[in-house]
Amino acid sequence: MLRFIVRRLALMVPVLVGLSILLFVWIRKLPGDPARAMLGERATDSAIAQINQVYGFDKPVLQQYFIYTGRLLSGDFGDSTRDGRPVLESFIEQFPGTIELTLAALIIAVVLGVPLGFAAGRRIGGWLDNFVVTGSLLGVATPVFFLAILLKLVFADWLDWLPTSRRQDARVEATHPTNFYVLDGLLTREWDASWDAILHLVLPAVALGTIPLAIIVRITRASVAEVMGEDYVRTAISKGLAPKLVNRRHILRNALLPVVTTIGLQTGLLLSGAVLTESVFEFQGIGGYLFLSISQRDYPVVQGYILFIALIYSMVNLAVDVSYGLIDPRVRVS
Repeated sequence: MLRFIVRRLALMVPVLVGLSILLFVWIRKLPGDPARAMLGERATDSAIAQINQVYGFDKPVLQQYFIYTGRLLSGDFGDSTRDGRPVLESFIEQFPGTIELTLAALIIAVVLGVPLGFAAGRRIGGWLDNFVVTGSLLGVATPVFFLAILLKLVFADWLDWLPTSRRQDARVEATHPTNFYVLDGLLTREWDASWDAILHLVLPAVALGTIPLAIIVRITRASVAEVMGEDYVRTAISKGLAPKLVNRRHILRNALLPVVTTIGLQTGLLLSGAVLTESVFEFQGIGGYLFLSISQRDYPVVQGYILFIALIYSMVNLAVDVSYGLIDPRVRVS
């Protein structure tokens, strides 16, 4: 297993290097001037020249890339041209909200999606199967921002059951050592703060998790239906094995490989695609920070965010590969 993991880690290196080159060149070929965007109405020629010199924008692109790569290897993602703060520091402050929202959405998608897909795949053509297929199509077709607005209108404004925005009520006294609000409440034993953070997660997590839920349901259903037709499943049933044993050992375990792949891919997509949901619910994650950075041509932040997401995506794929080896030992030799 160790050799398997090392091999997968080695494959990540050229991917990240290639992405950094493409990203670096592409961003600098975009129209617009980061110095002008940062200075605004104060953008005189001398001020622009000074900003370009400070941030190295006046150097050749190749030289800028090597300087940037050297900083990355030392853990320096650069400083924001908008507020002057280190990019990594801003990520550490903002990203926990996005991670917390992503995990909540993923929990909803997996906890509901796998059992529903399994039940539908076991009884293709039944009423539950038809219901699940219809619901999954509706979930995929509904835009995230529209569902977010609808959930906010019904459950927050009309019924007043759940909070409308932000990560936590401003009136709640809470300590945030990690910026993971739910975890912070548990660590500091501020149970009311943790519960309030959970309530603020419900609506955005449901909105963000709807599309992954629909996809996981459909993949699980198709995978279970395919495994149901295999000879070893029919043999196990004909031998009179207990249904629970057949479901767990012969059907679910063999149907999990494509489901695990889907869950891994959706995790990366959720981390990178929570911007709309965070905007609707005014959720304090990386979305709002990234939006301002893109609109103001903040190169270091945009580069750092995309590379950071790529690194997380690669680590998620590594975890998926490792889980393959745990589910099916034959994969370890490939």
